[in-house]
Amino acid sequence: MHADLSRLTHRPERHYSAVVAQQGRVQLDADANEQTAIQLFQARTLAADLIGEHGGPRGATGFKIALRGGGRDLDDLVIGGGRYYVDGILCEATRPRPGVPVPAHGAADDDGKDESDGDGAGGPAAPLATWTYWDQPDGFRDPERPGDRLPSAFPYLAYLKVWERVVTAAEDPALREVALGSALPDTAARTKVVWQVLPLPAAELGIEDHTPPIKDIRKAFADWARKQTAPGSGLAARSERPDHADDEPCLVAPDARYRGPENQLYRVEVHDGGSAKDATFKWSRENGSVTFPVDELDGTWVALATLGGDDKLDLNVGDRVEFVDTAYSSRGEAAPLLRVEELDLPGRRVRLSDEPAPGVGRRPELHPFLRRWDHHEGGRRSVKRGAGAERLRHGALPVEEGEWLPLEDGVEVYFAPRGTYRTGDYWLIPARTATGRVEWPADAARRPLLQPPSGLEVHFAPLAWVAGEQAEPDLRRAFGPLAADIPAADDAELAAEAEARAQEQAGHAADGSPEAGYDASGAAGDPAQPAPSRSQTTAAAEAAVDEGGAG
Repeated sequence: MHADLSRLTHRPERHYSAVVAQQGRVQLDADANEQTAIQLFQARTLAADLIGEHGGPRGATGFKIALRGGGRDLDDLVIGGGRYYVDGILCEATRPRPGVPVPAHGAADDDGKDESDGDGAGGPAAPLATWTYWDQPDGFRDPERPGDRLPSAFPYLAYLKVWERVVTAAEDPALREVALGSALPDTAARTKVVWQVLPLPAAELGIEDHTPPIKDIRKAFADWARKQTAPGSGLAARSERPDHADDEPCLVAPDARYRGPENQLYRVEVHDGGSAKDATFKWSRENGSVTFPVDELDGTWVALATLGGDDKLDLNVGDRVEFVDTAYSSRGEAAPLLRVEELDLPGRRVRLSDEPAPGVGRRPELHPFLRRWDHHEGGRRSVKRGAGAERLRHGALPVEEGEWLPLEDGVEVYFAPRGTYRTGDYWLIPARTATGRVEWPADAARRPLLQPPSGLEVHFAPLAWVAGEQAEPDLRRAFGPLAADIPAADDAELAAEAEARAQEQAGHAADGSPEAGYDASGAAGDPAQPAPSRSQTTAAAEAAVDEGGAG
């Protein structure tokens, strides 16, 4: 969640049901965000409890998968429209219909029909009704990359991957209120549900049969998904009074362990994933929220929409930046971090140490921007901003497990041994000047506790078993509505009628009437047969007629 936040306070284990505002108090972003988090948690927990791990509404179940053979082209998957819930998160696969523009002057004939309405050979093609594997909105698959293509060998599983990420005005300019002026910062950010339909070869599920039972596919996929979502790394944070604290005694309290001059929300994020020997991380004192929209890219020179709001949120020579756009964020891959080598302040341009990675930042419609990170090449020995140089790997810091690693101003982090790291996993560390410490869970002896990553939280659901040109076995689930027709009588009336019939039958059994197992002549009837449907009044009237006839 790369947003300008003070901290995140939602703790599901504390069972808070609402945030209660009090009069005359300061309003904080953390309180409003916690209210949103509480409501989302409650709604999605309820949906998951009722629906299960995944499912769609019957009649509108989305993400039906159909294989479209490529012939000379690459294979493709058609993704059916509709809705689907994964762990309570709503995913919508319906493709929006394009709008109808006003025709240009003179473009319509006398009947009001556009001369190029698509019926003729030269008319525009009809809008696509469904998404496909290659054009899904947040997939950004590249046919030129062999790893993005569908498996050439059958069978494989088509599955749904779901997570959330934050979108700011740097990525979606429509979020910015232009009436506030270009010099003012943006306002609120947005959280976006990202879904992708991806293939998974049968070998990765441990399935050798070409057409296994559906229950075996579900079980194998559940085991695979459990491994993907299990936390593989842990981190702890603390604040320790650095050795240079006496050099600047007037900036903060003399006994403060956190020596920064301002409150900060530190973000430690995994850059390159893998084991500790391969993994790297980056950190930001502003939660990675310092961004600079890109207007133009020319080799290593980048023209920016702004160079920052002040001297704490700007760019300087030596800063490490990440070149980001919508596709880069959705793919979740790590490109090398670049160094700012030169500033052209009048032209709002910066020169980077290298060109961005291929496929990143070249398409203006994907809204490229630079994200600033605050570590420098002196990060390992530095507890003070701007210290000397030290080795980096792809512009990020190598993970070193089992020891305390200084960030800056007394903030230190500790990676648990034998961890497995995933690109994008992150931890948040609030640092406060009022206490001179960082806020981090600790035991009774004040020892910092290892915590799993705060995110990313990824969710999975199986969709279809693709075994070739034959029909794909559907692995989706569906649920029906809870509402039903109202009966002619309510439950209380039906219960009263049933009780009255039971009492009537019990009374007949007590007085030996025909309904008790005898026929009208007094002979014993078949107790297994149902009693005649006669009331006591009718039986008494028949008996009186018989007596009158006999007299």
